[in-house]
Amino acid sequence: MSAKKPRARGVLGAVGAFVGMSAVAGLLVTAAVTPAIAVTGMAANDSIGVFEGLPEYLEIGQLAQPTTIYAKNGDQDVQLATFYSQNRLPVTFSQISQAAKDAAIAGEDPRFYSHGGVDIQGTMRGVLSTVVGHDVQGGSSITQQYVKNVLLQKCEAMPVKTKEQKAKYQTCVVDSTGVSPDRKVKEMKYAIGVEKKYSKDDILAGYLNIAGFGGSVYGIEAAAKYYFNTSAAALTPAQAASLIAIVNEPTTLKIDSPDSKSNGAANGYAKNKERRDYILNKMYQYKKLTKSQYDEAVKTPVTPVITPSVRGCQTAGGSAYFCDYVQLIVQNDPSFGPDQDTRVANFNRGGYKIYTTLDLTLQQSAEETMASYVPRSYGDVQLGGSLVGVQPGTGRVLYMAQNKLYSQDPDVLNSSNEYTSVNYSTDLDYGGSNGFQVGSTYKVFTLAEWLKEGHSLYESVNANVRTYNLSQFKNSCADVGGGTWRPTNDSYGEEGYRTAQNATTLSINTAFVAMASQLDLCEIKKDAEAFGVHDAAGVPLKSNPASVLGTNNIAPLTMATAFAGIANNGLTCTPVAIDKIVRADGKEIAPPATKCTQSVDPAVANAMAYALKGPIQSGTAQGTNTTGVDMLGKTGTTDDNKQLWLVAATTKVAGAYWVGNIVGSTDMRKIYPTHGISPASARTRVMNAVMTTAVNKYGGDDFAQPNSKLLQGIQVTIPDLTGKSPADAKSILNGLGLEGIDGTAVDSAAPAGTVAGTDPAAGTSVTKGNGVTVYTSNGSLVPLPNVVGQKLSDAQKALSQFSVKVTGGNNKDGIVEAMDPGAGTPVKPGSAVTLKVAAAEPSPGVGK
Repeated sequence: MSAKKPRARGVLGAVGAFVGMSAVAGLLVTAAVTPAIAVTGMAANDSIGVFEGLPEYLEIGQLAQPTTIYAKNGDQDVQLATFYSQNRLPVTFSQISQAAKDAAIAGEDPRFYSHGGVDIQGTMRGVLSTVVGHDVQGGSSITQQYVKNVLLQKCEAMPVKTKEQKAKYQTCVVDSTGVSPDRKVKEMKYAIGVEKKYSKDDILAGYLNIAGFGGSVYGIEAAAKYYFNTSAAALTPAQAASLIAIVNEPTTLKIDSPDSKSNGAANGYAKNKERRDYILNKMYQYKKLTKSQYDEAVKTPVTPVITPSVRGCQTAGGSAYFCDYVQLIVQNDPSFGPDQDTRVANFNRGGYKIYTTLDLTLQQSAEETMASYVPRSYGDVQLGGSLVGVQPGTGRVLYMAQNKLYSQDPDVLNSSNEYTSVNYSTDLDYGGSNGFQVGSTYKVFTLAEWLKEGHSLYESVNANVRTYNLSQFKNSCADVGGGTWRPTNDSYGEEGYRTAQNATTLSINTAFVAMASQLDLCEIKKDAEAFGVHDAAGVPLKSNPASVLGTNNIAPLTMATAFAGIANNGLTCTPVAIDKIVRADGKEIAPPATKCTQSVDPAVANAMAYALKGPIQSGTAQGTNTTGVDMLGKTGTTDDNKQLWLVAATTKVAGAYWVGNIVGSTDMRKIYPTHGISPASARTRVMNAVMTTAVNKYGGDDFAQPNSKLLQGIQVTIPDLTGKSPADAKSILNGLGLEGIDGTAVDSAAPAGTVAGTDPAAGTSVTKGNGVTVYTSNGSLVPLPNVVGQKLSDAQKALSQFSVKVTGGNNKDGIVEAMDPGAGTPVKPGSAVTLKVAAAEPSPGVGK
């Protein structure tokens, strides 16, 4: 006990020192802070000098506020989702009830409107606590608490991923909220500066907006909504006092844990009520409540109406994957900060209003169609589906739907395969997967190169199934390597010579491989890249021969973008999801902009569009278009039918549909998940539903007609090659830009082994590059001599040399008038030749 006496004397000495010097020190600062510093003994370490050397004004900065993402429903902006690290809804002084203002002042700083930023009486109380051996505590005015929260806000914006970042954050927190004398000195000086710069009402409003109310709830407006489902303006005295009570000890006194034994529903939230009633009593003492108002408020039970402000993309329903895409655009774009950590912090704290490109009319159609044809789960099949659409010419993403429910919660994801965090429509860096093999939809890029190299849609290639030596393919990007490859078709009966148009309409693999064998595989890859195509995981596109048939892994959004470029005269615009961004202060931020590139010459694009109308009108995508508006499209099917695609476009909207295996190898032609049909059969119905909605809203124009050169090609007249050697005939045809094809030996009057004829026949005009079948003669026919005008006897003699049977006429001196077959007709030996013979002139005197 005796040991405490010197300490008590020290306390009295300190208090005496404070009283003795206060009159002189009072002139130093507006709020008489220096005496409070002196009584703690801080003058010994030159803290008064530190105080005087501090900057006078604190940069308040912007409070952390929720970011909100909006979509379009006609002309109306509809909220999709809200994001925040601190749930705060800033309000003005006039939007806060008087009860809340009075409760804050009564409970935290009764002399708020009379001091200059530092309450000297409160400071003395804190000083005495410090002098007797406790930490620096108590005595902080509302202005000082405001300063502390502002400084803490700056800490909360710091990234905390690495060990070094966490250390910096912790240092910042200690500097902002710690109990050291130096920290308190800074707080005082800043408080005085704040009081000089801002009005009392502004400071009180700022404090009520920045204060923490437990958990992620910050600010009086968000607290009113969360705890009582009301607004800050409508708070009653009892509600206001309960909320201000939480500020004192947020973890202990918040009222959203009804099961708490110390502060829960069973005991009427006893701890909060105790502090609440203390504040109400202070309000009564300071005449902010009448006796009846006070009595009524104290009798009012603490009855929270917890109304959570749900955050994140899971609140966006079927638009959640688009929402996730937008979130990642912000976090990946340097416009929102120099590094990802900063961008994430800015997104969650910046109070942005992000107005997106999502069209809820098309989105609803896509969601309903997806739900109808691709179930979230189907037995053991890991079934996935994506529908995504863009606007040609702008790149605006109009819809994005898939067959799964969105979640980022590991527990939810593990509970059911109906949930996924993976966006099937986008690249890996934007929440997507590694992409999916695109099958025959990739053939459009071989078609592009075919046309660029001067070939035409009506030019034919040999589509027979055959074995290729890989070394015969040209690839200026990479070594093709050796070995052989024998590509086949999806359906029987697709061999023979096929035009590029027919190959596109029916998606004939062997024809496109034949086309590619005449081109540079590297240039085909570059054409794909020119249309914005890239691997979803960021690896380089493959350019081997098999890639022609769609072995690259690509995201549906990428394919929709490429087909939009085809429909837009070859001008491809990169996808964008944000129309406008407004900061919390009302200023706009330029959103990431589309970049438009002329992928191919418009003439080539027009020919591509013409060709791609074929699958829609009479080919593999027949049934997709029932709108009457021009539409192009292409199906895609991978090996073993593991992945199915259909990409279509009008001049106004382009869309991609993918359905297939997320993992595994289920044949999409052998399962029947909905409507009693397979996904392979359903894909035209799916795309028809969405594209019909798109046409009904956006319309569509006719595609431009291709020029005759790209459609018909250069026309060549086939010469008469009869009697020439097959080698000479093919050489002549090759020189004309035609391909000579060996035909069978046929009956002909031409010398055996020479050309008997061609198909198409001599004199026919055909497209340069087409094949011409060359038939050789077996020498079995002979041309009949012309015996018309000869005596029958002479005619019979002449014909006997050709071993034919002569019939008709019996007067050897009669004159042959006609012969059947006619003169020059090739016939086989033993063939019958009928002669028509005129009667002989009668002899003189006969009949007399």
